[in-house]
Amino acid sequence: MARKPLVAITGASSGIGEATARAFSAAGHPVLLMARRLDRLQALNLPNSVCRQVDVRDREAIARAVRDAEAEHGPVDMMFANAGIARLADIGRQPPDEWDEMIDINTKGVMNTVHAVMTGMIEREHGTLVMMSSIAGRKVYPDHTVYCGTKFFVHAVSESLREYLSDYNVRVLVVSPGVIETEVLSAVNDPQTLASYKENKKKMGGGISADIVGELILDAYQLPQRALVQEICLTPTRQKF
Repeated sequence: MARKPLVAITGASSGIGEATARAFSAAGHPVLLMARRLDRLQALNLPNSVCRQVDVRDREAIARAVRDAEAEHGPVDMMFANAGIARLADIGRQPPDEWDEMIDINTKGVMNTVHAVMTGMIEREHGTLVMMSSIAGRKVYPDHTVYCGTKFFVHAVSESLREYLSDYNVRVLVVSPGVIETEVLSAVNDPQTLASYKENKKKMGGGISADIVGELILDAYQLPQRALVQEICLTPTRQKF
């Protein structure tokens, strides 16, 4: 049986990143798993996996991880630029250090991730970039000011990359989830914002499983290369906005 191509995922230690890693591994793909929490990656114990401690703000660390995995499993055919952070807060009270963290991880980190594989995909005229955005990259929400800005950035960059890379047969897919059961709230330090988010989540009956997102990404990837799902926007049915 033909060997399946390598899939790389940042932020693979939890949430949608972990769920996507499990989905692709179960489908027979070797996986490059990158995150700051190396122990969590290793604990997944996925077959044919390469685990690397990577902070996406470190461009060379991502490139080095990609080189290591490609030496073992061949070229990265899909890169999921998933790592991100949501420091949600009232913008009038929020410490600017939290703005910097979101901008560096959610925008620069995404570009660093793309940079590690884009040239190879262009040369091979094959590959898929999966870009983690959010429904907050399509509309604005209270206490999401800078976070929304970073996700609008992902949408804009993805649209530009999609046009640019189409000539090279490379696909760009944006993932824009609503409320998913992940560790996203662990990054919220503003108690009022956290309480409001939890109340809204309770009203909609909770978030939906990250596994659903991972399976959708796998389904979209498995389409013929000439077919592209440009965006997956997935929310709980009871999520009103």
